[in-house]
Amino acid sequence: MEYRIDDKMLNASVFLTFVKQVWPGDYDIEKTKNALDKTLNITAYDGKKLVGCLRILSDGYFFGTITELLILPEYQKQGIGSRLLQLAKENTPTMLYFGSQPGIEAFYEKNGCQKSLQSYMIEKK
Repeated sequence: MEYRIDDKMLNASVFLTFVKQVWPGDYDIEKTKNALDKTLNITAYDGKKLVGCLRILSDGYFFGTITELLILPEYQKQGIGSRLLQLAKENTPTMLYFGSQPGIEAFYEKNGCQKSLQSYMIEKK
């Protein structure tokens, strides 16, 4: 497995092909490119295949958040997500805040993350 920190080679097309295998949907490629440009992208590749990605959005001083941690289903439970999370901890300029999908909390706790504030969302209609 090859891990890349601040993966500048990650392009929107490759990312969307990957994301649709985890979160099926209809995504805009230009908006995806802009989103990737604004985050620190830590990736995992099996050969040339993108199999995992963790993105960090940060102001560099006060606040940072993990926008998502995604692993292809067939690569889950192999330590890739744990390694990406460790690399995030080592390479973030700030404390990181993030939410968890229901049922995944044990993964984060196993990896040394502490439960913090309750998260809320404002959905844009």
